[in-house]
Amino acid sequence: MIFDKLKKLYIVFDSPEIDSPPVFSSGDVVSGKVVLNLSGESKVQSLKLHAEGFAKVHWTESRSAGSSTAYTQNYSDEVEYLNRREVLLQADNGEHTLLSAGRHEFPFSFQLPEETLVTSFEGKHGSIRYWVKVKLHRPWAKVRKIKKEFTVIEPIDINTPALLAPQAGTKDKTARVWYRNFGQVSITAKIDRKGYTPGEVIPVFAEFDNATSRSVVPKAYITQTQTFIARGTMKQKQAVVATLSGDVVGAQRRETWHGRAIKIPPVGPSILQCRIIKVEYMLRVCVDVPGTSKLCLELPLVMGTIPLHPFGSRTSSVSSQYSVNLEWLRMAIPEQPEPPPDYSSVVTDEEAERNIMAPHPEEDLSGIMEHPLRAFVQEFRFRPPPVYCEIDPNPQPLNMRRRCMTC
Repeated sequence: MIFDKLKKLYIVFDSPEIDSPPVFSSGDVVSGKVVLNLSGESKVQSLKLHAEGFAKVHWTESRSAGSSTAYTQNYSDEVEYLNRREVLLQADNGEHTLLSAGRHEFPFSFQLPEETLVTSFEGKHGSIRYWVKVKLHRPWAKVRKIKKEFTVIEPIDINTPALLAPQAGTKDKTARVWYRNFGQVSITAKIDRKGYTPGEVIPVFAEFDNATSRSVVPKAYITQTQTFIARGTMKQKQAVVATLSGDVVGAQRRETWHGRAIKIPPVGPSILQCRIIKVEYMLRVCVDVPGTSKLCLELPLVMGTIPLHPFGSRTSSVSSQYSVNLEWLRMAIPEQPEPPPDYSSVVTDEEAERNIMAPHPEEDLSGIMEHPLRAFVQEFRFRPPPVYCEIDPNPQPLNMRRRCMTC
């Protein structure tokens, strides 16, 4: 058409905060409006809305079938989480609807499935996205399409017995170079719970026993692993998101961490319920032994969205069985911590061989944070326990105390 009377067509979501995009979870009602701006009177056949949500993965791998032939193998899969259609404007008799010049608003509203959805995600080999698509049909005009995404965050409450349970483990290794035995190194580590939220500090309690004839360096890392699954094959992308370095432990010496603090950066929550995409976290407590491979102890983590309740949940039967030294609460976190190392410098050779289709050493691991989750991170502020005092603020007279003791 030489002159199109449609000036603007766009989607607006209802949001309690004007400057913040809306965030939804399973069972929520998604509402908003489709806005048409017309420069003149125009006929409309229909205005239709389609809400969709998919998890999709895709990657390719080169295969060799001989010295002179090669081909590319494609891997892809998808899972549907949302499929909802709604007609916003359409005449009952199949005729056209005449709209006057100016602004026209068409509200829409639909409920997300009650079943557990999966948090929105953007990765190198896959994504989890939700969007609303609108199609405008007019006589003698090209169909106009617009699309707008919205964010879904499925809540993970760390105030549950499984995520409040302490994590602990022990691992040892004999340091050998060729046929020479340098002695044994052992790690014992524990953290007060499995579930955390971004912005929190994890106190690491560990003991490093160096029975070798060489000095060793203890370290701790928080790693993120993205796993993409298609046609029975996995593709993984791994990176270190936070690191903690300890002091050198001399030969035949022992080092103890009384709650060394490692801060969780603003990362996305764990994704554990999707069939084709998973995002998992791990705390790795390691020892660098010169001349031999690294010794690492792994403690699983779950990144949640609902932070720890200051009171109440911490007194549960699971967590109350474990006492924590709260000295780490007063430890300051440096304003500019050192950048985390590559994942390849953390894993051992044996662990690398066990990984199914692990990334090649030349793969760039920095991209794991290139698409941060569009969500607000609720940073938890710890509250110190009440001050304990052995002096009675309301002392009784001495003769009263003696009378009570004789009773």
